[in-house]
Parts: sequence; C-alpha cells; structure tokens
Amino acid sequence: MITRTVSIPAEGAHLHAYLAAPEGAGPWPALIVIHEIWGLVPHIEDVARRFAGAGYAALAPDLYSRGAMPVPPDAIGRAMGFMQTIPIEERRDPAAVARRVGALPDGDREVIERALDWLQNRDLGQNVRDLVAVRDWLAAQPFVDAGRVSSLGFCMGGALSARLASSGADLAGCVIFYGENPPLGEVANIRCPVLGLYGGADHRITDAVPELAHEMAAAGKSFDARVYDGAPHAFFNDSREATYRPDAARDAWERALAFLAAPGDRPAAGARTGA
Repeated sequence: MITRTVSIPAEGAHLHAYLAAPEGAGPWPALIVIHEIWGLVPHIEDVARRFAGAGYAALAPDLYSRGAMPVPPDAIGRAMGFMQTIPIEERRDPAAVARRVGALPDGDREVIERALDWLQNRDLGQNVRDLVAVRDWLAAQPFVDAGRVSSLGFCMGGALSARLASSGADLAGCVIFYGENPPLGEVANIRCPVLGLYGGADHRITDAVPELAHEMAAAGKSFDARVYDGAPHAFFNDSREATYRPDAARDAWERALAFLAAPGDRPAAGARTGA
C-alpha cells in the first residue's frame, strides 16, 4: 500500500488530502472519503487505508484546509450533546431550540449558541465546490479509473457525499453514512446510484430518510437504504466507544464494498429501504 499527503488546487486555495492506494500502476477505482465534522482525524485516514486494502485509490481531503474550524471541537461536542437532550419533536423548530438555549446558564449558553450558529450556518456550498475539485483531480490521475470515482462520507461527510452527488458531479456511486439529506429540490441532478446507511436510534437523521426515498423514486433514481435497529449516530466510528456498534459497522462495511464494487449491477431505478 502507498500512502502520502497531496495538495489539490481548488478555487484559489490548496486542499490538503491523505491518499492511500494499492501498490502498482492501476488504474484503480477511486473513492473520496469525506470526514466527519471533527476534520481529517486519524480515524478517517484509517478508513482510507481500509479501502486501499480493498483495491481503491482512497483520498480523504481536509475540508478545513481553507482555515481552521472556527469553533473548538469540545464546543461542537457540547452543542451536539445538548441537542440530544431536546425532545425529537422540538429539534426541527428553531424557536423551540432557541428557548432551550436561552434557559442555559450564561457560560454554557454562550458556548452552545456559538457552536450551533456555526453548525447551522457554515458554508457547505464551498465544501461541495472543493469536493468537485477533488473528484476532478482524482479522475485525472494515471493510477485512477476515471469512470469509477465514487464518494463516501460520515455524518457531515455523509451529508456532503449526498450534496456532491446532487450537485450533478460525475460519480460512479455515492455512499451516505448517517448524513443529512441533500436539498430535495436537487435530487433530480443525481447521476449515480446512492446507498444510505443509517442508525435506527439516530432520529434527527434517520426520520428524514423516507423524504429522500420518496424524492429519489419520483426522480427515477436508484436509492438503497439500510437502517440498523437501535444503532446510534456514528455507529461506524470505532474510535468512539460510546457509539460504536461492531455488528452494524461490519454489515455496513460489507454493503458499502459490494455497492462500490459493482457499478454496473445496481437496483432498478427507484428507491427502496430496508431494516
């Protein structure tokens, strides 16, 4: 296996990225591995190496290359933990969330307000444009099969994998690990099959999957979703003991590999979900 750091030009900047690929000239199918909100951490580099071991040129870009995450990771963690304390029916109501935040002690309120503001208002559009540049860079490499560049991401990265596909990017496949739906009005732009892998206990994300399934079916797109009963958000991340679920992670890994390995063997156009 070959591993190295690369620099990718993108709209006046250079994105740092971690590349893991099999030894040899290839050409190999390629995979963009998109990190969680925590950035390009060792766990994501390890995932890239796992895919390289399975025969992929796996590239994990650092989407914070344009500047450090403006909110400390511990504040993000506190904000996400706070959101988990809010009843499901209130989480999509900004006024209800604001009331809950306003009731916090001053110190906690300031930290969580800043983190939630960034989480809700960050520029995902720039991330998508950067990922398009990453896709184009990968497709131009002599060791890559340009017709088999796919995307896969986790949490924020899962949402961005979906948004990359819905931008009309030339992808062979798109895998979403517990990421938010893309803008439903952009589903018609998707040019590849999509696989979604979700936790049954991750209601904020998973409860919206039927909306995506409906829009994908209406647009004649291929969407296969698997929901793991009782699994929480981030069930695949084996560096987080509290949420890691080995059985769900193992099955999701096998499904992702099977999906990526057979670009010409997909479900018929339409959408289906399974538990």
